[in-house]
Amino acid sequence: MLSQVTVTPKQATLTSVTVVNPDGKQVDGAFDDSHSTWHTTGDLGYGKKYTVTATGTNSGGQPLQQTASFTTFKPPNKTMPYLQANALRLMQDGGTYGVGQPAIVHFDEPIKDKAAAQRLLSITTSPHVDGSWSWVTSQDVEWRPPQYWKSGTTVTVTAKVYGKEVSPGLWGQGDASATFHIGESHVSIADANNHQMQVFVNGQLVRTMPVSLGMGGTTTGSKGEVVDYWTHSGPHVVIGKAPVTHMSSATYGITDKKSKFYYDEDVRETVQITYGGEYAHLADWNILQQGHINTSHGCINIGPANAVWFYNLSQTGDVIDVRNTPRQLKATDSPGGWGMSWAQWTAGSAL
Repeated sequence: MLSQVTVTPKQATLTSVTVVNPDGKQVDGAFDDSHSTWHTTGDLGYGKKYTVTATGTNSGGQPLQQTASFTTFKPPNKTMPYLQANALRLMQDGGTYGVGQPAIVHFDEPIKDKAAAQRLLSITTSPHVDGSWSWVTSQDVEWRPPQYWKSGTTVTVTAKVYGKEVSPGLWGQGDASATFHIGESHVSIADANNHQMQVFVNGQLVRTMPVSLGMGGTTTGSKGEVVDYWTHSGPHVVIGKAPVTHMSSATYGITDKKSKFYYDEDVRETVQITYGGEYAHLADWNILQQGHINTSHGCINIGPANAVWFYNLSQTGDVIDVRNTPRQLKATDSPGGWGMSWAQWTAGSAL
């Protein structure tokens, strides 16, 4: 790691010390109580030359001054940690999120020594909540409690990596910290068997809406990829929402306009719940099927009035738990891994 600069004269008392970088900027520092030692309190930059000038008096009261220079270590590679709400959005410092929201740290370089990197991360909660980190990819690690958060919890995530070897040959480019708050509890249950979605606010059922989920089955995309039309079962975490989202089957390989699976539309009141393209959204083209038959391409179709209400209610981090479909949600397709058991989640920790 980058070392602290300490100046300790022999048989003398310091009066001033400056550590200056090539741009003339002075590094912050402080004396001990006796003025016999001075040390830096500010960060030093990588691969930079610094000049140290110390003045003082010797035991006979005579003035002294000494100057020295040094160059800091230049790492072979660096990584920056980014604090995220999900893979598509940074964590908003001071923001409010739903009860399923994990704390996510994304490194912009693959991490070989996950244990070393994880030791540089910390979580504080108020009130206190136990939880665990779990590595989702070689660059992404998430922290959450065993159950959904309680409303009113405040969470601070910190990645203190600057000047430290995060992984062999990989050094921290800068520190990162953010605080977020857990807002009102919104947990919805969408059932493919009865074609209804129940919406619970703070644990109380406030609305039951007829919906239409994925029609099921598979087809083959233009590059030979298998495309399925199930809404995947398991707890989904809201990634974000938009008043209008352009949706096209071409994004997953269905480009033939004559195909019954082809579509290219602007869709309104869209609440995204997976990275792979599942949404809960307004659908005014299959209202008669909602509550009776699953006809969508994998999204949760909702009638206009209910869709507008649900869109306005939704916040990033809310939970939509899909049930009774034959395909399970992949842990990497929605934040939090809430479909995993606690034992499975904690097994992803490197410590």
